[in-house]
Amino acid sequence: MAVVAVLVRRPLEQVGNVTLLPSPPLKIFYCGKIHRTEFTVLSCVTVREAINQGMDEELERDEKVFLLGEEVAQYDGAYKVSRGLWKKYGDKRIIDTPISEMGFAGIAVGAAMAGLRPICEFMTFNFSMQAIDQVINSAAKTYYMSGGLQSVPIVFRGPNGASAGVAAQHSQCFAAWYGHCPGLKVVSPWSSEDAKGLIKSAIRDNNPVVVLENELMYGVPFELPSEAQSKDFLIPIGKAKIERPGTHVTIVAHSRPVGHCLEAATVLSKEGIECEVINLRTIRPMDIETIEASVMKTNHLVTVEGGWPQFGVGAEICARIMEGPAFNFLDAPAVRVTGADVPMPYAKILEDNSVPQVKDIIFAIKKTLNI
Repeated sequence: MAVVAVLVRRPLEQVGNVTLLPSPPLKIFYCGKIHRTEFTVLSCVTVREAINQGMDEELERDEKVFLLGEEVAQYDGAYKVSRGLWKKYGDKRIIDTPISEMGFAGIAVGAAMAGLRPICEFMTFNFSMQAIDQVINSAAKTYYMSGGLQSVPIVFRGPNGASAGVAAQHSQCFAAWYGHCPGLKVVSPWSSEDAKGLIKSAIRDNNPVVVLENELMYGVPFELPSEAQSKDFLIPIGKAKIERPGTHVTIVAHSRPVGHCLEAATVLSKEGIECEVINLRTIRPMDIETIEASVMKTNHLVTVEGGWPQFGVGAEICARIMEGPAFNFLDAPAVRVTGADVPMPYAKILEDNSVPQVKDIIFAIKKTLNI
């Protein structure tokens, strides 16, 4: 297998009076057998760029799609996720709103009921608490309450969970909050492939979909396979992905902790412990079948999440395993790795101790394996 990597440097970008640092070099991999002339192209794309590509392709594909939120238009988004979309699609498709989550979320829900496909961006999902009546009562329950006559095809998206130094009111993980509610679909991407495929599927879905991104992942580059670069690329909502096969223990995570789990698996492989790492991708509906099949093979289960422990995603996974056919295959109790049961501290050393680290995952794995 021949692999050639090409680095393409990007120029500095000017936004108003501010000069932005260049994005990481665009790395393109040409992979193929030496004796063949056919090659698969893998490009290195950040999570931010992948979400942007996904929204751009769906805006181009369907004129009913539009984006609204605080600073999403002329400023290109608080995290530059919507960069270039306002210049391409204009004021009618990319809409800056006042700082009123209840107001613009209500406008978006009404537009969805009228047949449009809005993408409603919250600058952070912590601010979605200001609009939770619109998300839950107006969006999630309408299809049921209308007897299936009124769908609400809307996407609520934005950064979720712990970031860096933003303290208690800006650091909550809402996976369990929204995953609790019937009528919503909830996805939580980790990689660039996840981000692009899931945002496109969410926009095309006829149900309200919550897309829980992660601020700390926006600038992280991933290799994007050629199939994911297609405008027709979709990731089915409700289907998990095995990121690393293994035989000794099943590790289930979503969002940023998936990367921590893969790091832990790499460390443990040097000790002869092979971990199967499952990227949940979707919180609701949960792909419990993939988890069950893995547990039946490894006989051990560890769940990892950034949210609080009580009534969390890991608690739901453990309960579903206990209630299903995989329970009798467990050789030891399942172990949960979660965020600390406290509001997020501001001090970095306390913040680091409040979210799962690689060492915590390694400790949990060794605990369930009794080594």
